Amino acid sequence: MGVLSALAILALLIVVHEAGHFFAAVWQGIRVTSFNVGFGPVVLERRSRGVQFALRAIPFGGYVAFPDDDPESGFDPKDPDLLKNRSVVQRALVISAGVVANLLLALAVLCAQGILVGIPAGFNAGSGVLVVALQPEGAAALAGLEAGDLVVGLGGKSLGAGTNAVQQLVEAVKNSPNQPLALEVNRNGVSTSFKLIPASQSGSGRIGAQLQPDGDEIYRRAHNPLEIWQQAQREFSQILRRTISGFVALATNFGETAPQISGPVKIVEMGAKLAQQGGSSLFLFTALISVNLAVLNSLPLPMLDGGQFLFLLLEGLRGKPLPERLQLAFTQSGLLLLLGLSVVLIVKDTSQLAFVQQLLGR
Repeated sequence: MGVLSALAILALLIVVHEAGHFFAAVWQGIRVTSFNVGFGPVVLERRSRGVQFALRAIPFGGYVAFPDDDPESGFDPKDPDLLKNRSVVQRALVISAGVVANLLLALAVLCAQGILVGIPAGFNAGSGVLVVALQPEGAAALAGLEAGDLVVGLGGKSLGAGTNAVQQLVEAVKNSPNQPLALEVNRNGVSTSFKLIPASQSGSGRIGAQLQPDGDEIYRRAHNPLEIWQQAQREFSQILRRTISGFVALATNFGETAPQISGPVKIVEMGAKLAQQGGSSLFLFTALISVNLAVLNSLPLPMLDGGQFLFLLLEGLRGKPLPERLQLAFTQSGLLLLLGLSVVLIVKDTSQLAFVQQLLGR
């Protein structure tokens, strides 16, 4: 059920993104050929007012097609309602609408969280720090830690509870690159000792683990709609800021951050775990992935909205479009890059699934 929930959320995010493009075009009277969820052969389709709505076999992504892309569409190439014949501003609205739709969805989901779950009102802390997730080649995984472990002691002393315990452990890790740390870990009720050696990254220690306080967050009913809106804005701003920081770190320090990239398989696995937790976890997962999808599509890379927006910007500066040969080469190289990256991430993430590692005898 968790996997189905995660897949449903990813499908929703794709539909919302493409719906942004679609409605921005239709609103301006621009001709649209099809609205597609997925790629490859058509599995299900329906036609309405000359537009094909299709579900395709490969579910990772989607697109809105315009007759401009089809030389056999039957439309006059000079038709003023073709996307290519509209102004730069009108085309920019269509291209940017998908990103805007995902950002608005994230904000709406966080508002829904405030209505249905409530406003955070503290933390019912247990004892220690919970290991939520691990990078397979990170220092924590190499030391033998596992997701679900509860770190209760550091250097022979108790960590305590709550966010202070997490901060204490994080600070110890940051200040100890390549230095051993003695951890006391509770795993399924059994106490075990581990020696953890944080890896050095830019002079700071890193262990490749997601940590959180042991316990449950407490929620209360909102006093008024304004409080819900303010809380949603705060969470949205935090997610957007951290997402942008993550992409900047990836661009400026690719060698060290590249192993942290996750593909669709890992995202579904993470979403499935959060779906099983219930509460606010699924809302935050939806908002997080929606913001990540928006920021990713904003990058000036081939096949992404940001790449098309870059073409428009250059066209506006030059006063005429770039040569078609250059645009085609840029797009084709981007397609190969994205397909290759998708295959690599899917293989990597699949090989790290627990049941696959059991089959391989790891």
